[in-house]
Amino acid sequence: MKKRGISTLLAIIMLFSFSITVFATGDPNVNGGGGGMGSGTSTDSWTPRHDGVRVSIVNAETGAVMGTPIDYTNITPASNLIHFGKVSKLHYINGTALTPAVGGAYQFKNPSPALPIIVSSSGSNNIEAVKRYFCSDGAARMIAADFGISFDTLTGGIYKLLLEPIAYFKFQGVNYAMTAHEAALYDQQLSGLLRSRMVSLSHQNLPLAMFLERPDLGLPAYSGSKSGRQSNDTILAYLGMGIVSYIELEELPEPGEYTIEYRANTEVITAVTLHTIDEINYDNYATVTFRVLGESYQMTLVVIPEGESQVVWFRWRTPATEQTVTITVETDRGYLSENVIVANIVDLNKNPPPDPKADDRNDSFTTSPIPNNAERTSARWTVWWADWHENWEWIFNWQWVEDWRWVNDWRWISYSYFVATDSFGGGYWVNDGWWADYGYMYDFGKWVDFGWWHDNGWWDFFTHIYNVNLAATSAVTPDKKVPTASGKTMKSGYGINNTITANVTTWWGSEWFYTGAQSAMSWFPEFGYDTYWRFLDLTTVGKSSRLEFKQNQFSTYNQRAHFTPVWYPNGTYTVYTWVFDAWTPAGMLSMNLTDSVNIEKSVFDDWHIAPKR
Repeated sequence: MKKRGISTLLAIIMLFSFSITVFATGDPNVNGGGGGMGSGTSTDSWTPRHDGVRVSIVNAETGAVMGTPIDYTNITPASNLIHFGKVSKLHYINGTALTPAVGGAYQFKNPSPALPIIVSSSGSNNIEAVKRYFCSDGAARMIAADFGISFDTLTGGIYKLLLEPIAYFKFQGVNYAMTAHEAALYDQQLSGLLRSRMVSLSHQNLPLAMFLERPDLGLPAYSGSKSGRQSNDTILAYLGMGIVSYIELEELPEPGEYTIEYRANTEVITAVTLHTIDEINYDNYATVTFRVLGESYQMTLVVIPEGESQVVWFRWRTPATEQTVTITVETDRGYLSENVIVANIVDLNKNPPPDPKADDRNDSFTTSPIPNNAERTSARWTVWWADWHENWEWIFNWQWVEDWRWVNDWRWISYSYFVATDSFGGGYWVNDGWWADYGYMYDFGKWVDFGWWHDNGWWDFFTHIYNVNLAATSAVTPDKKVPTASGKTMKSGYGINNTITANVTTWWGSEWFYTGAQSAMSWFPEFGYDTYWRFLDLTTVGKSSRLEFKQNQFSTYNQRAHFTPVWYPNGTYTVYTWVFDAWTPAGMLSMNLTDSVNIEKSVFDDWHIAPKR
């Protein structure tokens, strides 16, 4: 069974603070600020609550806006208002020009239930109510219906909502509807006139109504002041936007449940799988962000071929005390196998054996089978990388190059006239003329290819294969304070030491990719390898690590020892140890170990009783 969710904490806040039935469908990336409003004039004014939100559905992988954005508002805007169409901030960033809509009525929807206050009129921020509203199941179903898509399609993890606050106001006696981005663009066109007359609305409370807490959809987070008048450049780059992600998760644990367990104060590697439908390459690589305990960790430059997947991870140290920790994961490309991990942090140093007594007995003792915990001594995973495959092709660009020249066309222009020689009509005709050029301009041009070579190459993908192996040994020996030990033979009632030597090896990859073995627990035959254990100290840290018994509070010399019971029968005394917490992106490595000493007689055989002299 699956349900869509965000963090348990946010789900609880929604259930107790919002009237819509909430199934925790949204993950909000939105914050806000604002300030007090100035007084208006008869031609330049804004009425509080005359606000709304432009909602765009965005493909989380491609960044493409799907369909036409919808403007939601609780009011009925003026019928004669000027607006700039249904254009999102992403459209404007990608080059769409600010153009007043000509003809047709302004399209809007009145949502049910009504929107919370979007744009503050007093500086009292209402962002938490906005988050609850747009992260609710009801809002998701309303938006899906209004856009004509199914609820499952909207909330399946492929799409995100881009929210942009809208203000309806009067400027220069004319009614307007604008998002913060449109107000900044319009003010640039008016050389600052909008800011000079409507600054508290257009350049303070409207843009600060929403901004991103973390980068998403290629849009940057904002970490500047949450109050005060903002510049056009700041608004265009950072303000007037919020994002809601819909994440499909395995069913979240109930309170007290968890999805993974870690030891306290331990270096661990937490991993999820990043999947993609489309190719992710170095031109548009993926960055995966993990957040835990107020810190953020990123794995970036992730590339994956079309339709493939890859493990992604981060390395961190668990807190020193027992608690439940929520880890959130997000990506700017592809989709993740998990977006929320609930980790249970435990302290295993809680159940050491009691102090053995000289008069302890166990006449019915029989040895128990040695346990066999989960063992994994090697891990393998792959990481994609890519190399550009050049494919140079000539791009033809034929253009006609003119070559206009004069073409001569000489022609003889003749004429004749009569020359009289007397008054009686005598005379003669004379033929004459001249040459005239009836030429013309002719284009002797030609087609010339002004083309160029263009690399229409592609990315070839390859994998690095990583292998990590764990090898460990247990050395159980009589404690150096045992006076009568011989090699590995000793009497019962004395202490033993256990030294674990563990080596984690790989032929490829940095130590950031794995940890050494950091934990070990030993169980003992007198307790049937149950009930009590010793959690060992990590005395040497690294890929070659060393673990030993903790100092025994019952030892006179504070030795790292475990005392064998004085009643233990002659024979083999075997200590079982499980060594673990060697972490890799492919999971934890662990190993079962045993080693023994030989028991002959007891500590009482070393006592000598003599009469007092």
